[in-house]
Amino acid sequence: MLVATTETIAGHEIIETLGIVRGNTIRARHLGRDILAGLRNLVGGELYDYTKLMAESREQSIDRMLDEARELGADAVVGVRFSTSVVAQSAAEILVFGTAVKLRS
Repeated sequence: MLVATTETIAGHEIIETLGIVRGNTIRARHLGRDILAGLRNLVGGELYDYTKLMAESREQSIDRMLDEARELGADAVVGVRFSTSVVAQSAAEILVFGTAVKLRS
């Protein structure tokens, strides 16, 4: 399935808008990782565990959005956007959303 942050997909004509599709996940931080991240913060550098956690969360959210789009019979999702919010002191949500569309064959 084609996915784009743009409102159109080059070389394709949108013939039907099926509706908004979304996917999200909420992940909690791990106490052990927080301690290591705090130590890393003292010396600087990337927080690899958090980078990996966020990457996995984004992929899971995209997969959930695409599952919703497939259920609608979509060929593509356009206008894709990401949103992140803190839902608790040690948990964050990643939400991805877009518009499911049918393309001319």
